[in-house]
Amino acid sequence: MRAKAKAFAMAEAPRICRAYGTTIDETILGGVRCLDVSPPDLRVDWPILYGFGGGMVEGSPVEDLPIIAPLSALTGARVIVPDYRLAPEHPWPAALDDGFAVYREIADQPFATVGESAGGNLSLAWMLKAKAEGLRLPDTAALLSPWCDLSNAGDSLTFNEGRDLTLTRRNSHLAAGYYAGANKVDQPLISPIHGSFDTSFPPCLITSGTRDLLLSQAVRLSQRLRDCGATVDLQIWEGLWHVFEWYEDLPEARESIRRVADHLTRGMTAC
Repeated sequence: MRAKAKAFAMAEAPRICRAYGTTIDETILGGVRCLDVSPPDLRVDWPILYGFGGGMVEGSPVEDLPIIAPLSALTGARVIVPDYRLAPEHPWPAALDDGFAVYREIADQPFATVGESAGGNLSLAWMLKAKAEGLRLPDTAALLSPWCDLSNAGDSLTFNEGRDLTLTRRNSHLAAGYYAGANKVDQPLISPIHGSFDTSFPPCLITSGTRDLLLSQAVRLSQRLRDCGATVDLQIWEGLWHVFEWYEDLPEARESIRRVADHLTRGMTAC
C-alpha cells in the first residue's frame, strides 16, 4: 500500500510543482531526511515545519504535495517536511523523535508549523516537547483535521462512519494500536489533547468538516486550547470530510489552503 501510494505521488509531483512553480529537493536536518519545498518567489525568511498525515502507518512527504505546494507558493515560504519513520515497524516515539530532531534544527529562528491528521498530532507533540525542554515555540500554527486523541473518543466517530470519504473508524483504531504499541494512549506525547497548554502557545487555525470522522477531536482540541488561554480559529466546512484540503480539485480545498496561508502570514508578520 505504501509503495503504490508513494509511486503515484512521485509520478504526480512534477505536475503539481509546475502548477504552483515550486521546486523540491531533499535535505538532512538533525540526521533526518526531509523534503525541502521552495516557492517560485522566496518572499520571507521564515520556514514552515510540516507534519504529513497517514495515521503514523502510511504517508510520506511527497504524498502531501497537493497541500504543501500551494501553501509554499501562497506564503512565499520554504516548507520542511520530516520523513519520519512509520509504525508498526517503528512505533512511538520514533515519529515524534524524528520530527523533533528537525524541530531542534530550525527552532533558533522564527518559524511556523502545519500538520494534517497524524501530522497535526505530531505538530502538537513537538510543541509540547519543545516547551518542556525550553525551546522556542512556533510563532503560528495550523492543524488540518488533527488526530490528537488516539483513544478515538467522540461522537463523530459514530455519526460520520461511512460519511467520511477518507477515513474509517476501523482504520483509526488499527493505526492507533500500531503507533502506540504497549504504551497508554492518554499520554500527552501520544494524544496531545491531554497536554498542558497555556498562553505561550501560538495562535492556531484548526480546520475540519461536518463529515470528518475526527470532527469531535477538532472541536474538543479547540476548546481545550481556548480554556488554556491560547488563541484558536476553528473552521468547520459544511459537507466535507477528513483533510479535504488534499483534494486539489475542490474549490473548498483551495479556499481553505488560502486561509491557512493567510493565517500563517498574519501570524508571522505580527511576531
